[in-house]
Amino acid sequence: MFRHTPAAALALAAAVLPGTVPAAAAAAPAAAGKVVWAADTAAGPSSFAAVQCKAGNFGTVQDPAKGKVWRARQAAGEERCETLSPDLVNGQTVYVGWSSRVRIDDDQSRYVFQLKCSPSDGTANHPVEIDIADGRVRLQEWDTQHVAHPLWSAPVANDQWHSYVLKLRLGRTDGTIDFWYDGVKQTFTTGSGTYTGTTWDGTRDYLKWGSYHPSPADAVNTFTSPAIATGYDLVKGR
Repeated sequence: MFRHTPAAALALAAAVLPGTVPAAAAAAPAAAGKVVWAADTAAGPSSFAAVQCKAGNFGTVQDPAKGKVWRARQAAGEERCETLSPDLVNGQTVYVGWSSRVRIDDDQSRYVFQLKCSPSDGTANHPVEIDIADGRVRLQEWDTQHVAHPLWSAPVANDQWHSYVLKLRLGRTDGTIDFWYDGVKQTFTTGSGTYTGTTWDGTRDYLKWGSYHPSPADAVNTFTSPAIATGYDLVKGR
């Protein structure tokens, strides 16, 4: 014979037992992968592996759109103002994400991102780099003979925020590059969304953000805390 369940019993059945997770919480899966490294504005410049910049020209500022961010000022005539990530590992695949806005007060090229290798001589030097010059932002790959392969470019203006995600499989001749700009997967000049070539060389590789190339006027790269992860969702929209 069917019996009605008392209201108290229903309430007990709906309660969450100790050590269990509510259904609503369990329905929200964590992003795939893990964060390998991320800079932290709360920790200051020490959250980077190193900072190569004239004293007083690198630090944090408050941005109305992004909150607390990094500011790298390459003064006129200075060679660089850049930050370094920890070393990468040959053969690994990583996703790298950040956002930045750049102000360049001349028409000369500045590298605003580099995958840098050591030693510089006799290698690709910077197998992957993003530069800005005269109103355009460009992504290039450099091979083991230090020959540049332009992969992508787009118009850009001073003081515009843009987001970047690179998927890099690290290899001396068989590495790969995929690229998202402002959240959109980009197609390269080759007609493909994946480029195969040099993404590693030398004995030590790492990433750099800031501004590089000595030029007659100031350049300022303001950027959010970059992150290196094993999944796209962990670095997109930073």
